[in-house]
Amino acid sequence: MHVASDNLEKGNEKNWKWPSTHTQVYFEYETNHEAQRVTMIDTHAHIYASEFDNDRDEVVQRALAQGINKILLPNIDLDSIEPMLQTEAAYPDVCHSMMGLHPCYVDNNVEQTLEIIRGWFEKHKFIAVGEIGIDLYWDKTYRAEQEMAFVAQLNWAKEMDLPVVIHTRDSIEETLTLLRQEQDGRLRGVFHCFGGSLEEAQAINELGFHLGLGGVSTFKNGGMDKVIPHLDMQWVILETDCPYLAPVPHRGKRNEPAYTSLVAQRVADLRDVDVATIDAITTENAKKLFNI
Repeated sequence: MHVASDNLEKGNEKNWKWPSTHTQVYFEYETNHEAQRVTMIDTHAHIYASEFDNDRDEVVQRALAQGINKILLPNIDLDSIEPMLQTEAAYPDVCHSMMGLHPCYVDNNVEQTLEIIRGWFEKHKFIAVGEIGIDLYWDKTYRAEQEMAFVAQLNWAKEMDLPVVIHTRDSIEETLTLLRQEQDGRLRGVFHCFGGSLEEAQAINELGFHLGLGGVSTFKNGGMDKVIPHLDMQWVILETDCPYLAPVPHRGKRNEPAYTSLVAQRVADLRDVDVATIDAITTENAKKLFNI
């Protein structure tokens, strides 16, 4: 998740609301030849956010219609836990939740917050620790606390044998330095919303971490057209980070899991391969990483 203030290309996560749950929604998703043709996993989606309160059911149906049969939900802070779990419960065959503290929500109460979040792992099954990381874009006030929280949550992942979902912004070197210190062979995960250089991608892969490609990969001046053709595809997974960072041609509008297919097509075009090949590789990578 990328935190900002003005539009859905950047987002405003302070306005979490409970999803509408007056009725439990069940989907009867009939598989047919068209639906079986492709399967994809949106490995990073905030569909529990208030931006989806009016049409969450339709959003999930559109994702299924595009072949996205799994939507993975990263936690943000204490306020996002209940709407996230409510969304997972409404779509149990599709949505799978994670648990962690996003760096933009680290403050001087970080130790107490971490204690509460750690306790959730005793009460519920999560597929990953996330989203966690270092964000120095907006505010460096709590940099030391961010680093402490990051390392603490990395250690949880080691203890519980879970992957981590990492958020970085203006902090790739700082994050890699901490990971190198903490990597003992037990850490695995993904740098979500990757938009860096080939050298950074290789450094991430060398530490045993995947790259999450999303809407930024489709941006005309994003620079990813020079990077994606050279990536090692065994380390690539797909995501949206919805409702933020919608891919072209929806840039600036609300993102949603169905647009994972647009990211897949962009990767396929840049690598000059069939999109079905990208779908197959990235889906298998995600299944193995998250054990789903």
